[in-house]
Amino acid sequence: MSTYRRIPCPRCKQEIEIYANPIPTVDIIIEVEGGICLIERKNAPFGWAIPGGFVDYGESVEQAATREALEETGLEVRLTALMGVYSDPARDSRMHTISTVFIANSCGVPRAGDDAISVSIFDPYSLPGNIAFDHRQILKDYTDVKRGERSVVRLSYN
Repeated sequence: MSTYRRIPCPRCKQEIEIYANPIPTVDIIIEVEGGICLIERKNAPFGWAIPGGFVDYGESVEQAATREALEETGLEVRLTALMGVYSDPARDSRMHTISTVFIANSCGVPRAGDDAISVSIFDPYSLPGNIAFDHRQILKDYTDVKRGERSVVRLSYN
């Protein structure tokens, strides 16, 4: 499998190589009173999802996580744990992404923003049927953490 493709330069028309690297993303499991916060996606792939998105150039994954949480749910979060990194090339049907998944907490009432049609609080053991991406597996791993069957890296810097 080629790690790059060749395209004509838009200026000089000479052939240039474009590298096909995975795209970094973040997902944030936001713990609030009554459960966890999920968004209903406005764009394909549709369904319920853990708040998250793409890491911007010049931004750390921690900064991206707090920014995406605020943009999609209106909640300011405190990251408490690094739950894992999910990198299956098939995890996102649009492109190859690698997601750094955090656990965070927040208080307040979430409101849908950015890419969200709506936002709701769910019991992590009773999720809606239509879950986007590989988020059902991520949420299963989260419930394993809650039951003490899986460990996480605890964060204490923020």
